[in-house]
Amino acid sequence: MTCRELIRSYGLYVTILSISLFLSSCNQQNGNGNSTASDSGSGEKNDVAYVTNGIASFWVIAEKGAEKAGEDLGVNVEVRMPAQGVADQKRMVQELLAQGIDGIAISPIDPDNQNDLLQEIADNSILVTQDSDAPDSARTCYIGMDNYEAGRMCGKLVKEALPEGGEIMLFVGRLGQANARLRRQGVIDEVMDRSSDSSRYDEPGEVIKNEKYTILDTRTDDFDFPQAKANAQDAIAKYPNLKCMVGLFAYNPPLCLEAVREAGKLGDIKIVSFDEEGPSLQGIIDGTVVGTVVQNPYQYGYESVRVLNALANGDKSVVPENKIIHIPARVIKKDNVKEFWDELKRLTGDSKEKKPVAEVKQKPTETEKEAKSDE
Repeated sequence: MTCRELIRSYGLYVTILSISLFLSSCNQQNGNGNSTASDSGSGEKNDVAYVTNGIASFWVIAEKGAEKAGEDLGVNVEVRMPAQGVADQKRMVQELLAQGIDGIAISPIDPDNQNDLLQEIADNSILVTQDSDAPDSARTCYIGMDNYEAGRMCGKLVKEALPEGGEIMLFVGRLGQANARLRRQGVIDEVMDRSSDSSRYDEPGEVIKNEKYTILDTRTDDFDFPQAKANAQDAIAKYPNLKCMVGLFAYNPPLCLEAVREAGKLGDIKIVSFDEEGPSLQGIIDGTVVGTVVQNPYQYGYESVRVLNALANGDKSVVPENKIIHIPARVIKKDNVKEFWDELKRLTGDSKEKKPVAEVKQKPTETEKEAKSDE
C-alpha cells in the first residue's frame, strides 16, 4: 500500500468512527431527541415550582422541605409566596409557565374561581395541589392532610379545654380556601357531636349551639395580621362570657394569645391552636395554649418536589389510584411538645436556641418591665 493510500484509509476510518460515536450518543437520548433529566451524564435538571397561598412561617417550613428535596434529587426549585391574594398568585403562576416550568405544586387560594388558572397549569405543565385541594380541577394529585379530620381533632381539643361547655369563637384567614372550610367544619361538627360529613357547611355569621357549646361566629382576616389581632380584641370586648378562641391558620393563635394577655384574661379564655408557630408551642409549655393540631409543611414541600420530579421524568407510579397523598396531622400537647419542637428545629436547621425549649421564657410584658424598673 502506497503512502497516499494509507492516508486515505486512515481518513475513512476516522470518519466512520466519528459517525459511530455520534449515533451512539443519539441512542442515549429519549424519543424526542432531548436527554432525559435522569441521565446522569446530561447535567440537565427538571425545573419545578412550589406556590403557596400567602406569606407565613408555615410556608417557610414548607420551603425548607422543598429545597431539601431539590438538593437530594437534583431538581431546580422555585418557591413563590403571593402577598396580594388571588391576583398575585395568578401573576406568579403565569410567569412560571412563561419560563417553561416542568411542574407546579400550588395551594389554590380560591379553587372554585380559579378553574381557568388551574387548567392553564395542567395544559402547559404538571399540576399538583398541596395543602389545599381543588378536586374538580385537572390536578394530577393532592398532597396534604385530611383537613376535615384535622378539624375534628381540633374540636376534641376544644372539648378538653371546656369540659363543662361554653362560648367559642373561630378565627381564620379566608374561607374561600378548601382547607379552611373543611377544618372549620370539622371543628364545628366535632364540638356539636355530629356525624362525620365533610360536605356539610354551616354558613358563617350564624350562631351554632347545642346543650353545652355555643360557637358564636367565625372571623376572617385575609392574611392581614393587624386585622387578625383586631378580630381577637373585638371578640374579647364584645363577648364577656367568651371561653375559648380557636385559631385555624398558623398566625391566628399567637395573635389571639397576644389579645388575651393584653386583656388580662389568660386562663379565663382558653386558646386552641392550629399549626406549629413558636408562640403557640411556647404557649403549650407555659399552659396558656391547650394544644395544637399540626400539619407537616416540611413534608408537604419535600413530597411536592419529589412527585413533580418523578412525573416530569415520566414516572406515574408515584401517584396513588385515588390521586391523594395524605400526610397525617398530629395533636401536640404538653406531653409531646418539646420532642416535636426539637424535631422541627432539626428539620429546618434552626439550632440557634441553645437552651432546652422548656426553659425558654416569654418576653416580659410592658407591665412587667415597669414593675421591674420600680424595684
